Amino acid sequence: MKQKRKTFDFLLMFPPLILAGFGVVMIYSASMVTSYLDGNPAYYMMVKQLIWLGLGLVGFLFACFFNYKFYQKLTKFIILFLILSLVGVMLFGKTINNSQSWIIIGPFSVQPSEFVKIGLVMYLAAVYTNKQEYIDDFFKAVLPPLVVTVILLGLIVQQPDIGTAGIVFSIACVVIFSSGIKFRHLSFLIVIGLTVLIMLSFYMVTDEKISRFTGAYSPFQDPDVSGYHLIQSYIAIATGGLSGMGIGQGIQKLGYLTQAESDFIMAVVAEELGIIGVVFVIGCIAIIVLRGFFIAMKCENKFGSLLAIGISAMFGIQTTINLGAISGLLPITGVPLPFVSYGGTSLLVSLFSVGVLNNIARHVNYQRTYRELETTTSEADDTNQNKKKFKVYNNKRIYKVNQ
Repeated sequence: MKQKRKTFDFLLMFPPLILAGFGVVMIYSASMVTSYLDGNPAYYMMVKQLIWLGLGLVGFLFACFFNYKFYQKLTKFIILFLILSLVGVMLFGKTINNSQSWIIIGPFSVQPSEFVKIGLVMYLAAVYTNKQEYIDDFFKAVLPPLVVTVILLGLIVQQPDIGTAGIVFSIACVVIFSSGIKFRHLSFLIVIGLTVLIMLSFYMVTDEKISRFTGAYSPFQDPDVSGYHLIQSYIAIATGGLSGMGIGQGIQKLGYLTQAESDFIMAVVAEELGIIGVVFVIGCIAIIVLRGFFIAMKCENKFGSLLAIGISAMFGIQTTINLGAISGLLPITGVPLPFVSYGGTSLLVSLFSVGVLNNIARHVNYQRTYRELETTTSEADDTNQNKKKFKVYNNKRIYKVNQ
């Protein structure tokens, strides 16, 4: 039983669960007034998030115990599911906030582009693991998987969801770089990818998208329209100070800060819990990301290593973009904060992904524990043999003395 316990990586288990529970509390605090004004109970969004949290915990536990190596055999089915779901969004999706990214299932809305993040990581990790023997061959090893990546990115961009497309593109670059391809090949891919994304952005440019850039970098030029959201975020962050106003006591969520329970949840945390709350959230996510990279370095299985790198990069990149948006360092793109923001699909994918990371960690820890036992057993056997030799030698000496 003790040896089984040693295989669990508690640094990867507790932080995401604590953040998910913390997120439910903050979502209730951020949404209770607006939910009531919309004609719903004050706990409306909290209850919906709790339901998704229950589903996410099931996915988390399943991923913790399901051998991650089997995903390597399922990548074709995973990619087929991702493409079909994104095509389904294009045909039957619902438009929310000028983006056709959701499929409505009963009282819930599902965002298939969230599944692309973990699904594409699994696909790229599996493909580049199988191509290690000729990884330096650009046209044979590197290029073919990029066709699938471009198809997925194209389907996401046309929704349009530039924020998610940027995250998926960044994660893909990290996994491809970690697979061992030549630096010049990676540089070429990054230049081409960024060029295509910029061209698409200009092709699909609208006044609303331009306002996101002006609102991010010149918010006070148009404080009532393009800069409104960021200015309200600034006020929330500045008001919180060191320890905040207390949970439930924030002012900006009372109709001033839009999307307070999702995109701007960290601004609410800053206002109600201060710098202490912000450091707590960032610290928990940092533990997950750094521990994930550490597990990736220790994993001897190439697929497991690339998978751990991709998942860790996913959390790190998404957190950076979300925090950059609320602080004015990046344009507002509607990217949620992992584990904390309101959003069922995001929470489900995040918990499942960290469950996969835990499963990789369990295999790494099991191998380490097994080797420690093997070494201990070997040393014990050597000691026993030496004791036997010493005993025989002593008996012979005693016999000679008696003679």
